[in-house]
Amino acid sequence: MTYTQKIVCYFDRPGAENTRDCAKIAVERAKELGISKIVVASCSGATAVEFHKEISKVSGLKEIVVTHVVGFSKPGEWEFSTGIAEDLRSKGVTIVTGTHALSGLERAISRNPALGGVSRTEVIAETLRRTIAVGLKVAVECTLIAADQGYVSPDEEVIAVGGTMEGADTVCVIKPSHTASYFNLQVREIAAMPRNR
Repeated sequence: MTYTQKIVCYFDRPGAENTRDCAKIAVERAKELGISKIVVASCSGATAVEFHKEISKVSGLKEIVVTHVVGFSKPGEWEFSTGIAEDLRSKGVTIVTGTHALSGLERAISRNPALGGVSRTEVIAETLRRTIAVGLKVAVECTLIAADQGYVSPDEEVIAVGGTMEGADTVCVIKPSHTASYFNLQVREIAAMPRNR
């Protein structure tokens, strides 16, 4: 039997206080596996900036930031700082804003009192959140969005990073898929996650 031993980091609790450690873990795992892309979830841009500090230290490593859609919190507004977006883009960071793959249109139905009910897509999202970690759900969803926009390919592995509310607390290795081929996506490794959720 052949196997590989790897370190998994478990945080005492979820949250933004783990962001800096997650950035270091993500870069280390990318170097170890020869992965060239790190997909980072970021609402305001703060997490993206923190990750850029680590990612920019490694030649050939690409940061792909996935943000909330325009109107996620308030109609017509983008939560991501336009100043941060301009700065990161000038440094070669890709910023992707796409509809949430694991909710999107489904929420219009489930939140409507006349229609009500939970959709199958939201069940998938809730399963990832509750049984593993909120950050894993976010990392998976951001990878789907990045694949659907053409920034990552089903033929490669990526490091994907998500968090609980703010910051980053989950780092994993994912073989991407497009949303329409969701069940081809593979979470191949979890490098870090909160142990107590």
